[in-house]
Amino acid sequence: MTTHSHTADPGLLLGTSQRTDAPAPVAAAPLAAPAPRQSLPFARAVRRLRGTPATLLLAWAVIAIVALWALAPGLFTSYNPIQGTAGHQLQGPSAAHWLGTDALGRDVYARLVHGAVHSLSGAFVAVAVGLVLGTLLGLVAGSVGRWVDDALMRTVDVLLSVPSLLLSLSIIIILGFGTINAAIAVGVASVAAFARLVRSEVVRVRRTEYVEAAFGSGGRFAAVLWRHVLPNSLTSVIAMAALQFGSAILSISTLGFLGYGAPPPTPEWGLLIAEGRNYLATAWWLTTVPGVVVVAVVLSANRISAAIAKGRP
Repeated sequence: MTTHSHTADPGLLLGTSQRTDAPAPVAAAPLAAPAPRQSLPFARAVRRLRGTPATLLLAWAVIAIVALWALAPGLFTSYNPIQGTAGHQLQGPSAAHWLGTDALGRDVYARLVHGAVHSLSGAFVAVAVGLVLGTLLGLVAGSVGRWVDDALMRTVDVLLSVPSLLLSLSIIIILGFGTINAAIAVGVASVAAFARLVRSEVVRVRRTEYVEAAFGSGGRFAAVLWRHVLPNSLTSVIAMAALQFGSAILSISTLGFLGYGAPPPTPEWGLLIAEGRNYLATAWWLTTVPGVVVVAVVLSANRISAAIAKGRP
């Protein structure tokens, strides 16, 4: 009889035997790097400013300074813009009077600062009148079409054929003199330009697929115009409003220079230039300084308008 001897595995007896089919240990995954913190709004603003052209920054700085003049003139000068000082007539620029004095001894810088509120408020009124009325006419003409479009656009063509200054003078003679009346006249003269631009933008947006889909899904005519057509038509209109702001300041100053704006002794910029034209040979600063300010504001508004048109305000 043959006996089979079995040798016991020492690992089984000791409980230390390793199974060959056990899975290999998995290496620990490396710790992921912490996600970078989101940039703060201030840092994003700094990066945006670094990429902004210097001319655009200068334009915004000019508009900001003039706006501060209009809002808080007392922070920039302590002189009275209406009352002069005896013995200080026609003094040149100095430490006491930065931009000199006029024929009545009034500080030119103070009159320039206090006159900003008249010129800027008039420009805002003019732009508001032209923008609201022109947008309304252009929206109706571009959305309704047919004979309504033809009638409104022929009216716009007639208004565009009349020089804007002549139209402004005609309106201001009817309304009367004053800064606000001059602003309304300038605004009415710009309605035709706004209406034509808005009409072209509305016609372009009206033919897009999402507007057609909005109408096809049962959207009401007025709701689709308000929610889809009008918001997508305003980019070029806003750029033109910025451009018209500078043109309105120039037009209001022109009317003030001709005597159709604010009456003396109101320190309106156009009136300041008119009052100093008789002293060009002896007191150049009376007309040069207000003229430079008007030109700077108009050019700044034009630069901002160009930036808005390119999609970068």
